[in-house]
Amino acid sequence: MIKLKTFFMIFLLIGLSAFSAFAVEQKMMSIQVKKGEIRSTPSFLGTVVARVSYGDRVYVREEKGPWVKVSLPGQNNEGWIHNSALTAKKIVFNAGAADVQTSASSNELALAGKGFNEQVENEFKEQNPKINYAWVNRMEKFVVSEKEIKQFLKEGNLTPKGGS
Repeated sequence: MIKLKTFFMIFLLIGLSAFSAFAVEQKMMSIQVKKGEIRSTPSFLGTVVARVSYGDRVYVREEKGPWVKVSLPGQNNEGWIHNSALTAKKIVFNAGAADVQTSASSNELALAGKGFNEQVENEFKEQNPKINYAWVNRMEKFVVSEKEIKQFLKEGNLTPKGGS
């Protein structure tokens, strides 16, 4: 009888431990950029495995430096996104609302993270009124595909910091 009680207590403890592991709520975050890309590796050069938009929710699986491994609810794919594209706040909005139209792109966040934003640009232009920005404006419109970047790296025998 004592063996049966011991077995029952052990079984009950294991069951409670398993239940508590499932009961722990998974950490979720929201996408805070207009458009974001989830990549196969924690690198801006990783293959894009999914695209996300402002307000989308993702489950956090792992963190590695400034990169966060996430999964999308209801989907089987996982990937990496830079933490600058995420916020712990739950974003609630109506389609077409002003907050969607004014949200920052991932490129704008990257520049802001380096201390460069519209205000800094305007101040610089005021201090340097004779500088011709025509080429800068043209360069801002250039779009280089992921395929072109990988080809450039391959031809130059280059390996980006942190791997591919």
